[in-house]
Amino acid sequence: MSGRTAPAPARHARLSRVVLEGEALSRLSPLQEADRAQAVADLAAGNRFAPSGTAAGPFVLHLSIYEGRLVFDIREEDDRPLSGVVLALGPFRRLIKDYQLLVDSYATAIEEGREARIQAIDMGRRGLHNEGAELMTQRLHGKIDIDFETARRLFTLLCVLHQRI
Repeated sequence: MSGRTAPAPARHARLSRVVLEGEALSRLSPLQEADRAQAVADLAAGNRFAPSGTAAGPFVLHLSIYEGRLVFDIREEDDRPLSGVVLALGPFRRLIKDYQLLVDSYATAIEEGREARIQAIDMGRRGLHNEGAELMTQRLHGKIDIDFETARRLFTLLCVLHQRI
């Protein structure tokens, strides 16, 4: 036996709630707020989230950035602390910067009413989300089991937390 705890049953290996913490949240642009709201709503609708070494779920995730690290504060549904995972942001920095540039370009294209440009930027955002999801999955490997869509949404929330105005 490898000593690993068996994964939580699928119906319980999920997030019931996500709480974002940090001062950046009070300075979100309307587009960033829409991204945040959509990612949280999509996570609420469906996700796979199974922290290693835990026997049950669903879980509440308090997500924040502290001292240059992404902090996953994982809690029971009654908000009792369960475990934590901390990831260095270095591997994500280029993607976060590119994401912010795309968000800025998207806002400009909307203001100018350039439909073709909006569609091109949207395709770029999807590609960037996929790349961010792959990196998120790699960085969480062995710590938290997530599916690709959950990883995409967590990457969006990372970008929202990391934004600068």
